Amino acid sequence: MTIPRTFGTPLSPSATKVMLLGSGELGKETIIALQRLGVETIAVDRYPNAPGHQVAHRAHVIDMLDGAALSALIALEKPDLVVPEIEAIATETLLALEEAGRITCIPTARAAMLTMNREGIRRLAAEELGLPTSPYRFASSLEELEQACAAVGFPCVVKPVMSSSGKGQSKLDSAADVAKAWEVAASGGRVDAGRVIAEGFIDFDYEIALLTVRSVGADGQVETSFCEPIGHKQVQGDYVESWQPHPMSPAALASARDIAGKVTADLGGCGVFGVELFVKGDMVWFSEVSPRPHDTGMVTMASQVQSEFELHAKAVLGLPVDVSLRAPGASAVIYGQHEAAGIAFEGVAEALRVPGADLRLFGKPESFARRRMGVALATAEDVETARQRALEAASRVKPVIR
Repeated sequence: MTIPRTFGTPLSPSATKVMLLGSGELGKETIIALQRLGVETIAVDRYPNAPGHQVAHRAHVIDMLDGAALSALIALEKPDLVVPEIEAIATETLLALEEAGRITCIPTARAAMLTMNREGIRRLAAEELGLPTSPYRFASSLEELEQACAAVGFPCVVKPVMSSSGKGQSKLDSAADVAKAWEVAASGGRVDAGRVIAEGFIDFDYEIALLTVRSVGADGQVETSFCEPIGHKQVQGDYVESWQPHPMSPAALASARDIAGKVTADLGGCGVFGVELFVKGDMVWFSEVSPRPHDTGMVTMASQVQSEFELHAKAVLGLPVDVSLRAPGASAVIYGQHEAAGIAFEGVAEALRVPGADLRLFGKPESFARRRMGVALATAEDVETARQRALEAASRVKPVIR
């Protein structure tokens, strides 16, 4: 990995340039963190006026699954670092450019390619690294899915191999649910790959996201740090609340860190990885990993000394990181509730009157009923109080059409 050793001035010949592929709310916060370090930022997304577009030095709109368009844009901008922030990218193009020495991809192009596709990362974790996972089968047709679900047993979960935030995901209780699950997966995937994963259901107590940070230490070697575990609540496969720290037994925490350390070491590079894990007692199973800041990790904007976005920015630039917890914290999602462009928000002042509360309104140009348009954050002396405050603050924000 080539890391900048000097930091220039944006919009000048000395500039250190970072291109973000994906410029939603997570990309926006990463761009802000990079700009605080004097980095020139280039935001790329598939639609205009994405949240990251609104704060970057330059913005581009392209189909990031179009390898030729992606390669041409990289050649035009010549970034020092290319930072994928979403899954739906022509990762084969990134890999070819990296192998040719034309880009430094964060954390690596191989990591981006493997984690874009659930098949790649699951086979790596279970079959190459030997990490504990739920039983699974892959399927490319309804008939194969019927066989896969029968093999892993019911209840089970079916997901597209390429999707995010729970899109296209179904929980199946019996064989009668298989056909519908195939239809949902086909319509909900980021890329219609015509392939799904059927996962046997694990009777877990809870699931966490363990933010794992690979950064360069004082000796010049890559070292791994772990944030406190983040608990979260999901509805329809999408996170609606998160909190930090989530209590774990010492044995479970040690296993979680061991699993996260192994999978991120294999993926390589530097930056923040969101490692998702299932936990029952002292038992821990690997679920997924994102080689970038995680949506549930937005809580760290309140709870940590350095948010996951600051950690990502510093780690990819070869700078020291601090994963310390500042205070117990929580986040609660604010949904659009309307299908409209350019909605407004009432109740912002009322939300900010909740003790320990803060808000992030993402500035997405178009709202959907279940689209995440903002997040309420809160801190307190304990997690439960922080959760109550975040939920109260979120409930006071009212999306409206004007």
